[in-house]
Amino acid sequence: MLPGIIIDCLLFRDSTYQAIEFEDISDHVGQPDRFVWVELKSPDTHTITRLGDELGLHALALEDAISIHQRSKLEEYDKHVFIATRTVQMWESRMELGETHLFVGSNYVIAIRHDNGASYQRVVDRLQRRPGGVQAATPYALYLVLDLIVDLFRPVIESMQDRFQFLESQLMGGEQSGREILERLYEMKRDLTLLRDVAEPMQDITQDLIRLHPALSPKELRAYYRDIHDHAVRVSAAIDRLRMSASDAMQFHLASLSLKQNESVQKLAGWGALLALPTVVFSLYGMNFEFMPELEWPWAYPTLLLTTGAAMLVLYRRLKRRGWL
Repeated sequence: MLPGIIIDCLLFRDSTYQAIEFEDISDHVGQPDRFVWVELKSPDTHTITRLGDELGLHALALEDAISIHQRSKLEEYDKHVFIATRTVQMWESRMELGETHLFVGSNYVIAIRHDNGASYQRVVDRLQRRPGGVQAATPYALYLVLDLIVDLFRPVIESMQDRFQFLESQLMGGEQSGREILERLYEMKRDLTLLRDVAEPMQDITQDLIRLHPALSPKELRAYYRDIHDHAVRVSAAIDRLRMSASDAMQFHLASLSLKQNESVQKLAGWGALLALPTVVFSLYGMNFEFMPELEWPWAYPTLLLTTGAAMLVLYRRLKRRGWL
């Protein structure tokens, strides 16, 4: 055994199961009354090569299993099927992205994980219980793995919904600066775009299994595979709704900032017009005119002040009524 790399290596036979050595896998492959389940976590090239020797796996599939950042796909080879799918789950209160590569043969499923999240222990538990007398075999094990991958999207989406509601409440309450809330909304939209790229290919994989691989999706399990497909569709729809809501919130925020700027400009223009009136009047008295008749009038100064004040009051009320002040 290689500690930290091989998580499970189990043999299911009749109604029993047992742990076997990694080197003994080839002794059970091809036996119709047996099923082998292996889970590996981020194995090195040597371990993948040994796995290929034990099962007779195609060299191109082995090369894909070693490399991470694979696009999600389903490839069919002579004796096995290779499935690469991206995964996501909540791990230590954050979104953990990863990949799972599956080698699927007539009586074995090899799950190779490239992430830091939880293992596929739920798959092993359900294989051991076998509800309804379902046989622990390749079709059922593959269904359990894909079903778990899709189910792990649910807590991630719920976390995204909570995150959006929190940002929305801060946006409506004006608790953060405009730039800060806009940056956080953009980060959320970017995460949702990444999440959509992870979720959408699962629809194509399940459809291909149902239409093109009847041996992996037999009649008694086809409804379960359709259920996975329906869940994947709902996941993608939920992500799209959240992306649209985030975009709408960003547009609303930008529109609010624009309205606030317009209101500020209006207020500045209103006060500017209000102050322009006395400025024009009193600037006349700063000019060196030789003949200014009103200088000889005893009530000229207070009359001028009252007239200017009255004009400013009328202008102020008109601007206030129009919302400029």
